[in-house]
Amino acid sequence: MRILLAGVIAMAVVVTASNILVQYPLGAYLTWGALTYPFAFLVTDLTNRLAGPAVARRVVLVGFAVGVICSFIGTQVMGEFGPLVTLRIALGSGIAFLCAQLLDIAVFNRLRAGAWWRAPLVSTLVSSSVDTALFFSIAFSATLTVLEPGNYVSWATAATPLLGLGPEAPFWVSLALADWLVKLLLAVLALVPFRLAVARFIAGLA
Repeated sequence: MRILLAGVIAMAVVVTASNILVQYPLGAYLTWGALTYPFAFLVTDLTNRLAGPAVARRVVLVGFAVGVICSFIGTQVMGEFGPLVTLRIALGSGIAFLCAQLLDIAVFNRLRAGAWWRAPLVSTLVSSSVDTALFFSIAFSATLTVLEPGNYVSWATAATPLLGLGPEAPFWVSLALADWLVKLLLAVLALVPFRLAVARFIAGLA
């Protein structure tokens, strides 16, 4: 119960903070939310390691519910160009989060008997890649305009050099690539708090 409660609180904090910080740009291709959101995978992996996949899934469902609430609030807040959260962004965020986190749990569970770093690293790399692909394609791809015909995000579909270097691609692809690269970096760095937290938990049982 203690691990479940800690996981729920941590996940709620990460999801809420990320939904707030995504409104603030960090350079041309990122937002501050890109630095906080990947820690959702750390929360899931720690819960999975310490309490098992069933408890981890409960934590993920709480995170999903918090995300839905944040998205609903965002749809009611008007910015310069309309609601801060559009239908496509809300759909992309919810679908990407739920699919990626549940995939993370499944992959982690398959690898949990191996070296301590393999399960958290591989599960996070795989699931965060799926998360990025799902969110950005649902939220911004021109092929999915049918999801919200009244919201054609021309700025996201405009052809620009990839990450400012080339070749040309829709601007949202640069956003996705930058976000994915940050997730990969943080997946490696998160191994340190993962290892320390697991060691501390085991020491507390001794």
